[in-house]
Amino acid sequence: MVKIKEHLSYKYLADVLDGKINAPKYVIKQCEKMRKIYDGKDKIYIIDWHKVDLIDGLLKLMVMPKGFNAGLTIYESLAGFQSFFIISMICTVFRDDKNKRRFKKALLEICRKNGKTFLIAIIFILLFLLEPQFSDFYSVAPDGAISRQIKDMIEQIIFSSPALTDKFTIRRDHILSKLNKSKFIPLNYSNIRLESRLPSVFVVDEVGALPNNYAIEAMESGQLTIKNKLGCVISTKYPKIDNPFEDEVEYAKKVLDGLIDDDGLFALLYEPDDTKNWESNDDILKQANPLALVVDDIMQNLKKKRQIAIEVPSKRENFVTKHCNIIYQGVGTESYIDVQNLYPNRIYTGEFDWEGREVFVGIDFALTTDNCSIVMLAYDKATDTVYSKNFAFIPDGRIEQKTVIEKLDYKEMIKQGYCMACGDDVVDYLFMEDIVLHLEEKYGVTVNQIGYDRYNALSSAQKFTEAGYVTVEVKQTSAVLHRPTKWLEELILNGKYKYEENRLLEINFANARCNYDSNLNRFVNKKRSTGKIDMVVANIIALCLLQIHLDSQITWVSQSI
Repeated sequence: MVKIKEHLSYKYLADVLDGKINAPKYVIKQCEKMRKIYDGKDKIYIIDWHKVDLIDGLLKLMVMPKGFNAGLTIYESLAGFQSFFIISMICTVFRDDKNKRRFKKALLEICRKNGKTFLIAIIFILLFLLEPQFSDFYSVAPDGAISRQIKDMIEQIIFSSPALTDKFTIRRDHILSKLNKSKFIPLNYSNIRLESRLPSVFVVDEVGALPNNYAIEAMESGQLTIKNKLGCVISTKYPKIDNPFEDEVEYAKKVLDGLIDDDGLFALLYEPDDTKNWESNDDILKQANPLALVVDDIMQNLKKKRQIAIEVPSKRENFVTKHCNIIYQGVGTESYIDVQNLYPNRIYTGEFDWEGREVFVGIDFALTTDNCSIVMLAYDKATDTVYSKNFAFIPDGRIEQKTVIEKLDYKEMIKQGYCMACGDDVVDYLFMEDIVLHLEEKYGVTVNQIGYDRYNALSSAQKFTEAGYVTVEVKQTSAVLHRPTKWLEELILNGKYKYEENRLLEINFANARCNYDSNLNRFVNKKRSTGKIDMVVANIIALCLLQIHLDSQITWVSQSI
């Protein structure tokens, strides 16, 4: 029986958490989530160490076909992160049903030349030998050549391993296991022809180069009746932000941050914590290239490539994107707020007394089929603190659709009071306007000003003006928004932005991305963001009014900023 704490997978986890291995923060978060399971202290999941023993035995039968360790067994050649990935994926099971695996999906974000295709090939061979008979395995990639790379790697391992050569039949378009008749087929990418498959296991490779997430959705939809389904989504970074892999990564980050509950996802995200100082910070190379930590030749090669990228601008994008896992855009898009800095500002509903407070209201009324938000802010002069109460709205008739597309349980958000459904296929503007018109009555506040974006809220603003409120158009330009955007960040970092608990608001902050204009003014960019950010925008609009009010301490009349 394997000695648990001496196993390579456990050593990797422990070394990451002890700081002996320089790992990025989201890898650390995943290791933290797995520690109790590896130690046998989790109430629901355990590591099946008998299966680990079996896998180790199989790995000792597999031989490295090429590379630095050609001729050695794969058991001898695995890096720590590879062992951790394999054992966590295959051997994490339910405590009360060891035949049922925990993880349904694995996400691996890792730089080029870190053995990701090799790693998936090993997992496929292991599952070829462990899964029930007649299981189907598929790979999908942006083109047929990439999809067949996994098949090529599997073939090389089989041909190099005497114990395996007579266990498989290898054909031009598939590999068949003679032991259980399981079959692996590499598929060419298509936008319409990936349905009607029943994959027990699939991999979608180089997801960042795909035009949409159809391949992932088609494979996942075919697994509905599979007990121990597994899907592997792997890729390096790609220069464009708008790609399906970034959606998968952002979702995984929200899971690891505790914003979304998804026990079926395992993610190792090797993207560096520092995304700016790629020219000089060796930690970027170490965190994005875990194989380079155990193969020094790789690290030295990366440093040579880095020097070339510094000297030759045309080489820069490829190096920074593919070998540092940083989307290279020069002065460009970046995360707005780390939600870990946001959480300490959370207060319970009812903890802050709104009675008698002067408030500034911000509204972000988007298209009639999209999310809309209202926020009211109060400033406490004694503590120099801003208090925020947020209201979010979605079309009642689009709850199911938005839940699927955005991978967010809107029914639960509504149940918890984090947002409200109104209207049918379009939001009910009268309902939202009524919320604003009754803030004073319901909360005992005095509305100083109402800020709005002219594009979608002009009609509502006119109604507020007719009701006697001061309304201010806040133009959505960097020249106007950069000051409140900067102030909101400072308030959060200093613990001076207190918001009534709202998970949807936290998700909005996690989604928000910023750009800089030519004058280096920073602003939140809706198009660049990875999900809905209407609640963040409403806060910035309200802060814009509050900031000007504090600067001037005068009473404003209806006007435009």
